[in-house]
Amino acid sequence: MSEPAARTKPNLLQYIGYCYGRRLPSSMLQWVADDLAGPGATVRMMIRMCVPAVLILTPFWIIPMSLYLHMSTTLPILIPFVFFSHALNKVWRRHMLRKHGLDPGLVDYRNRQRDAHIHDAYIEKYGPRSGPPSSSAV
Repeated sequence: MSEPAARTKPNLLQYIGYCYGRRLPSSMLQWVADDLAGPGATVRMMIRMCVPAVLILTPFWIIPMSLYLHMSTTLPILIPFVFFSHALNKVWRRHMLRKHGLDPGLVDYRNRQRDAHIHDAYIEKYGPRSGPPSSSAV
């Protein structure tokens, strides 16, 4: 009997665990790289981080109150989740790439591709940069 082929995408339980910090099997590394560094990665991560807050705050909307009270009880909690998920987005994605044994620099890959012409124009005009690499070159 032949062995079943290794999965390349996570099932529902693996996906939920992965969303909140678990490591996926090595057969799914390409999916992880695309998820954390591909198009829409920032938005996906922000949504994943806001889901627990929304689940916790949903019962507040069941209590009969005015719209003003609903908003004043939930928004002060939800807004920091949105801000922090945006502020720590790259940090978390780099952590998850490192956790899966991938290059954390993949997070900036799309930006480097987009801005490559700017760097090429700089090198053409002023020559290559010298000195230690800055944190923005990671």
